[in-house]
Amino acid sequence: MSIDAVVFKTFRKLGADDADAAAFAEELNEAIDKRYALHADALATKTDLAELKTDLIKAIAESQRWTITAMFAAVGIFAALTKVLN
Repeated sequence: MSIDAVVFKTFRKLGADDADAAAFAEELNEAIDKRYALHADALATKTDLAELKTDLIKAIAESQRWTITAMFAAVGIFAALTKVLN
């Protein structure tokens, strides 16, 4: 059941006539639409979140590659220095 129908039925039960209940339901629906429109650009869809997740996974993988490369380079430098100093 849609929100319009729920609001309409509720106002009918409270004693409003059909026209008033329908008008209020429509007014509420328009207010919700306006509120949504104000924030629509800041809301994320499931697709947006999936793309963000993919980008984060790629960034983490790239960071791990650089970290591992740096660690092997440090070990190599340490081994070379140890050999030179002994």
